[in-house]
Amino acid sequence: MHKPLAAADRPSPSETNQTEIIAAVDLGSNSFHMIVGELRHGQLAVLDRIRETVRLAEGLSPSGDLKDDARERALACLSRFGERLRDMRAGSVRAAGTSTIRRAREDSTFMSEAEAALGHPIEIISGIEEARLIYNGVTHSLPPTDGLRLVMDIGGGSTELILGQAAQPKALESLNMGCVSMTERFFPDGKLSRQAFDKARMAARLELRPVKAFFRNSNTIEAIGTSGTIRSTEAVAQTLGITESGVTTKVVEQLIDEVLAFDSIETLSLPGLSERRAQVWPGGLSILAELLNVLRIEALQISDGALREGLLYDLLGRLQHEDARERTVVAMASRYHADSEQARRVVHIAAALHSQCASEWGLTSEFDLKVLEWAARLHEIGLDISHENYERHGAYIAEHADMPGFPRAEQRYLAFLIGGQRNNIDANRLKTLPKAWRQTGLRLVMILRLAVLLNRSRSAAEMPPVTLRVTDDSLRIGFDAEWLAANPLTIADLEREQAFLAELGYSLGIDSH
Repeated sequence: MHKPLAAADRPSPSETNQTEIIAAVDLGSNSFHMIVGELRHGQLAVLDRIRETVRLAEGLSPSGDLKDDARERALACLSRFGERLRDMRAGSVRAAGTSTIRRAREDSTFMSEAEAALGHPIEIISGIEEARLIYNGVTHSLPPTDGLRLVMDIGGGSTELILGQAAQPKALESLNMGCVSMTERFFPDGKLSRQAFDKARMAARLELRPVKAFFRNSNTIEAIGTSGTIRSTEAVAQTLGITESGVTTKVVEQLIDEVLAFDSIETLSLPGLSERRAQVWPGGLSILAELLNVLRIEALQISDGALREGLLYDLLGRLQHEDARERTVVAMASRYHADSEQARRVVHIAAALHSQCASEWGLTSEFDLKVLEWAARLHEIGLDISHENYERHGAYIAEHADMPGFPRAEQRYLAFLIGGQRNNIDANRLKTLPKAWRQTGLRLVMILRLAVLLNRSRSAAEMPPVTLRVTDDSLRIGFDAEWLAANPLTIADLEREQAFLAELGYSLGIDSH
C-alpha cells in the first residue's frame, strides 16, 4: 500500500471526535515555518508557531543540487519540527515545499531524507497552488469582505500575486523572483549601492510587465501584503517612525535610502530588522518597491496570514469534507465537456471492482478510492482535443493544467491513471510517480481500464453484477453467462486486454456463471 502524499488523505476523523491536533509545515526558500492547531468541535485554535531561517535557496546549485551545508540546515530544522509534532501528538500534518524544492533535482535523496526527518510526507506544490494557499491563509486571517482583494507575498525564491473576491481567488500568478534570489543576483558581493538597487528594480519591472494588467489597482481593491519581506518592512518603518501601519511607495523609498547609508549587507543594521532578515532584505525591498509602483498601489495593508495558515485551513477543509481538489475536478470536467453520464457509469463500475479487490491488493486508503474516482470522472477530457489518442491528451492536460488543491505528485498520479486507461501503459510515466505509489498506481489503472472497457458501448442499460477476484499477479473477472454471450465485442476487448496486462506481468481470466 502506498504512503499517502499528505496526512490529509487519511480517513477523515469522526465528527464525534472532541479534539484533534493538526499542523502545517511550509518549506520556504528562506525560512521553514510550522503552525500547530487544535480542532475543537469543528473550530480551529492555534497552539504553536515556529519559524527557522534555513536559507535553502542559497544552497541550490544551477544544476539543481543542494549544497551540504544548506541540506544539513534543512534536515536539522525538520528534525526539530518532527520532534515537536511527535510531542504534541499531531494527528494530521500537511507539509509543502515551494520554489527552491520545485527547482531541486527530483532524483536526489533530499526529499526522502526530509520526510524521514519530519516524520510526514512532503508535497511539492506548484507556484499557482502556492498562490491559492496564500490567499486562503490571508482570507482566514482578516475580516470577511465581499470586495476585491489583491494579495502579494514575496518569498525567498518566488513572488505570488493573487486577485480575489471574498474567499475566492480570481487570478493567480507566481513570478520567478524572490528576496534570496534577487539579493544573490544583484548584491552578490554584499556591496550596497544605488546602481545595484536600480538594476534589481529594473529586473523586477521586467518580470511584472507580462502580468501587470491583471493586477492593476483601483480605488475599489484592497491591497494586502504578507510574509517575511513585507512584514519586516512594516516593522522597520514603524520602529523608525516612518509609518504607523501599512506600507506605501514613499515608505519603501525612504527605507532604501536608509539601507544605502550602509556600505555592505554585512554591516546593515536598522531598528526592527533582524540580522537574518537583513541578509536578504535588499533584494526583497527592490521587489516590493516595483510591486507598489507597477501595480499602482497607494497603500499596502499587512496580514499575518500566509502559506502555512493556508495549508492549515486547507487541511481543515479536507477533514471537514470541503476539498479544493473536488471543486477542481468538477470544474475541469465542465471545462473539457466530459460526458457526465458516461463518467458516472465508469465511476460506478470502477468503485464496484475496487471494493472487491481493495483488501487483497492493499487499496484501502481513502485516497486510493478518491483518485480512482477522479480519474474515472476525468478520463474523457482528452476527447475535447481529439478522439485519436485521447487518453494521452487527457493525461497531458491533467499533468500540466493548473489544478488548485493538487500537489504536483498527485497531478502526475491522476495523469498516469488517465493516460493508462487503454492501449499500452506508459512505463516512463509510471516511473515519474513516487516509488511507494507505483504498485498501487498500476493496480488502480487496471481497475480503471476494466471499468472503461465494460462501458465502451456507452449504454444506459444497467449491467448485471460483475465479480473480480485478484492475487498478487492475476485477475479473474466474472459475468452473467447470458449477458456475456450477448456481448461478443466485450469478450474481444477482454481478450485484447489480456495481452496488454500480460506485458505488465499480470494474467487476466474471464469467467461466466
